[in-house]
Amino acid sequence: MKKLLTTLALVIGLSVLSQAQTSIEEMVKDWERAKAYTKEYLDAMPAENYGLKPTPEMRSFAQQMLHLTDGNYGFASAATGVASPIGQGESEKSTDQSKENVTKLVMAGYDFVINSLKTMTPAQLSEATKLFGQFDMSKGKALEKCFEHQTHHRGQTTVYLRLAGATPPQEKLF
Repeated sequence: MKKLLTTLALVIGLSVLSQAQTSIEEMVKDWERAKAYTKEYLDAMPAENYGLKPTPEMRSFAQQMLHLTDGNYGFASAATGVASPIGQGESEKSTDQSKENVTKLVMAGYDFVINSLKTMTPAQLSEATKLFGQFDMSKGKALEKCFEHQTHHRGQTTVYLRLAGATPPQEKLF
């Protein structure tokens, strides 16, 4: 009986570990898909409309994408423990908000998330972190919030594309 319980515990333990590893692999796939999808948005916006603001108090298209990028760095750094190569809010303050530079900065932000995520172990997803010094959650949850943030801001830019007369990319769920 003891041998059976030990074997059962081992099988369950390996199953849980396998599921957590799959979670990291699936998260990487989701981030790679999000990067490709965001690149389609960046490509769809004509270069002359990167400064477009739907209303004066709103961010421009470029600023929205750079804000998304700042979030990617901040959330991912807090969740993975990998130091961000840029300061908080630094991307959005960039003086070069051309299509070429914004695309370069945004893609680098996605690469940071993807590469940082690949350094994590399954057990780290359950570890506690204090996001931005005030929100207690697991590192896995912080990464979910990061994904939610970039999705939110990318979605907002659909309106910007329409205002510029451009067609937004088709949804990429898979």
